[in-house]
Amino acid sequence: MRLAGKKIISLVHHDFEDLELWYPILRLKEEGAIVHLAGEKANETYIGKYGVPAISDYEYGSINAREYDAILVPGGWAPDKIRRFPEVLSLLQSMEENKKPIGQICHAGWVLISAKILQGKSVTSTPGIKDDMENAGATWIDEPVVVDGNLVSSRRPPDLPDYLRELINVIEKG
Repeated sequence: MRLAGKKIISLVHHDFEDLELWYPILRLKEEGAIVHLAGEKANETYIGKYGVPAISDYEYGSINAREYDAILVPGGWAPDKIRRFPEVLSLLQSMEENKKPIGQICHAGWVLISAKILQGKSVTSTPGIKDDMENAGATWIDEPVVVDGNLVSSRRPPDLPDYLRELINVIEKG
């Protein structure tokens, strides 16, 4: 298993895009990774846009970036909520400073914008936030997946196979 022993934190909040949360978690677990969910509160049930639940293991403020090898930010409407937590923004900044893999898909770019870590990066996202990404200093590319160093970004659910192939490669090398 390519990711045996790797620890990954995935962020969650209500109205996450169900596939964009669960597909990466399941694929990473298939590769041997340990994946935890962090939400506003620990042991809270969060409901996706299509009704799929996810229970957080930890609260955002209890996550120590040094204990994780990578971080995932799902899409949907959850990113608009997730980016309002200073502890999440600090977590992402720490992951970026230490060049740990950061996976983001769809509207997840909003969280990276709020963390101010996109300046000079090449990224993709849902086309709906292209202007936001560019205004944050990123170069936006309309591709299924874009890898820029430790940052792996993707557009939407049909791109998930491409996204996870590249994300797994980046985490494995990290």
